[in-house]
Parts: sequence; structure tokens; C-alpha cells
Amino acid sequence: MQALYAQLLVGLINGSFYALLSLGLAVIFGMLNIINFAHGALYMMGAFAAYFLLNVAGLGYWWALIIAPIAVGVFGMILERTMLQWLTGLDHLYGLLLTFGIALIVQGVFQNYFGSSGLPYAIPDELRGGMNLGFMFLPIYRGWVVVFSLVVCLATWFLIEKTRLGAYLRAATENPTLVRAFGVNVPRMITLTYGLGVGLAALAGVLSAPINQVRPGMGADLIIVVFAVVVIGGMGSIMGSIITGFALGMIEGLTKYFYPEASNTVVFVLMVLVLLIKPTGLTGRAA
Repeated sequence: MQALYAQLLVGLINGSFYALLSLGLAVIFGMLNIINFAHGALYMMGAFAAYFLLNVAGLGYWWALIIAPIAVGVFGMILERTMLQWLTGLDHLYGLLLTFGIALIVQGVFQNYFGSSGLPYAIPDELRGGMNLGFMFLPIYRGWVVVFSLVVCLATWFLIEKTRLGAYLRAATENPTLVRAFGVNVPRMITLTYGLGVGLAALAGVLSAPINQVRPGMGADLIIVVFAVVVIGGMGSIMGSIITGFALGMIEGLTKYFYPEASNTVVFVLMVLVLLIKPTGLTGRAA
């Protein structure tokens, strides 16, 4: 049973990263209609930003949780203003190809300077150690990752679905001309939305750094699975991405315990089954 609980914990932690990353993808696609294949590279940049802040500026983990998402978010906004904005109204394939090229360039630059091996990033002193729950030993940092990811995901959902700002964002995607008539700067709003989605990816990178180490390929290992999570939950569905991310992490953990050989493919098998039954995803709506 301890091995089962350990795998469930690993699945829950992976689900936290899946949820944060798929949430950022869902925000970008739902608000901007861009399939952002550079998301994995920006996740990696968040982890490297935390590493640089610690080893160059002497700023630890808690500062990195704030500064790294902002810095990478600003980088994402520059990408949107200089490249992605010209794809408005074009087929999704153009955005996919452009962001895929950006991902290859970013990953190649980091791999050229830092190699393929991982760089260590220490767990902050406040989150070291663990707790004995009786049925299992829970590392404090891993519990923090799960709780913090869930809080961020729910806060983002509330911002987009329940606030006036979120209403403006959703209206700008449906009828930008009408929103401009109310005096809203739609291009600026779109840029800020892309920065938010990218910042969520960078935040996931900071959370991942003490667990998975900092390495150029860390985003490439996750991005395909995260896209599968978004498709299963429903493209552009905020809550669907959150629920599906955590759920698939748990399913993956259970699969590793009962049938390890299928753990790397179970997500894609589920994706095929969901698309056969409901092509728009579990919570997606038909166009």
C-alpha cells in the first residue's frame, strides 16, 4: 500500500504541473486562438530564471516565484507583439508552426550554453523535511506544490470567469470591434493575456526546479502530454484543463503501480477514447 500511495503522490505532483501548464495553454487558445507550442520552452525558461536569480542575483526561491513568471511573461508579451500578432485571422497551423520554431530556437540556445544535464536547485529551508501521515511519508515540498498549484489554478479560473476583467477578455475574443467601441484597448489586452498564459508556464517551471532539476529539455518532455490534457479537457476550457490535469496525473500514477508498461501511453489512449466519444473534449463546446 505504501508503494501505491507513493505513486499516487507522484501522479498528483505531475498532475499539478499538467494543470498549470494546460491552464496557460487553455488561456492562450481560448482568448487568443493561438496553439502555443512554445509553452514547454517557456516553462523551461521559468526554471532557468529561478536558477539565475539564485546563483547570479542571490535571490532565493520565494523571490523566484514572483520575479520569474513576470520576467518570462514580459518575454512572452514581446513575442506576441513582434511575431504572433501578425497571425490574427490566419489558420491555426501558422501559429503552431511559428511557436514550434520559437521553441526549437529557445531550447537550442539553452542547450548550447548549458548542455543536456540537469542543474541542481535546492529546496528552500522552510519546505524541507516531511510529515508522517501514518499511511505514508509526505515530503513537505511536494505537498506545497500540489496545494499552491491548485490555489493558482482556481484563482486564474475565478479571474477569467467571474470578474469584469475576465468578461472583457472573453468579449474581446468574440467581438473585438464592439469591445473597442467601449474604449477598451483590445491589442493591449490580448498581449497581457498571452503574458498571463506564459507566466503560468514559468511559474510551473519554478515549482518544478527543485524536483526535476533545471535542464533545457524539461519542457520538451512535458509539452506533448500537456497538449493531450488540453484536448481531453476541451480546447480553451479553463476548468476542464484544471480538472483533467490533476485527474490524468492521478491516472498516470495508478497506471505506474498496476501496469508500468502502459504509464507513458495511458494519457494518449484516453485522448483517443474521449475524441471518439466527444470530439470537443470533456468540457469543450462546439464552435
